[in-house]
Amino acid sequence: MGDESFTKRMREILSLLTPEAVDQDACSYVDFLSQQAAVMKASFGVVGLCVSGSIVLRMAAARPDQIGAGASFHGGRLYTEAPTSPHLLLPRIKAHLYFGHAVNDKSMPQAAIDSFDRALHSWAGKYESEIYDGAQHGWTVVDSPAFNPPKTERAFKVLKRFFAEALAEAK
Repeated sequence: MGDESFTKRMREILSLLTPEAVDQDACSYVDFLSQQAAVMKASFGVVGLCVSGSIVLRMAAARPDQIGAGASFHGGRLYTEAPTSPHLLLPRIKAHLYFGHAVNDKSMPQAAIDSFDRALHSWAGKYESEIYDGAQHGWTVVDSPAFNPPKTERAFKVLKRFFAEALAEAK
């Protein structure tokens, strides 16, 4: 992180994740999983870290009757001024949502968290949004310099509880 060549390569890779490409992939994943004999025929839960936090919202909006729960940890750019901002998808989403934010996160600064929380409140769906005090962006990723085992353990416990409750309601 912070290395110019790494940042350049990440921009190249992420430029391929257009809203249309994510929607197409999300629908393909859900369709494939739905057809598997070993997969329960109930609502799905999706989870995203960092960049894939916004993919949680895109998947929930693309398949509102199949995605029952979505969780994001240190998700970035969930609220922007862009016409493709993930928060604008909230009216299409039926899933319960959970957001665990990092502190001092350049990809989701406090002002963006505040605006996102207002958008969630206006949406009036079921959601939880909190800041993990002392957790930096990337705290759940084992090989990240920001990895924080106690906060990661807490996030995992929250995720298990959240999915159990949200997906039980979605049946």
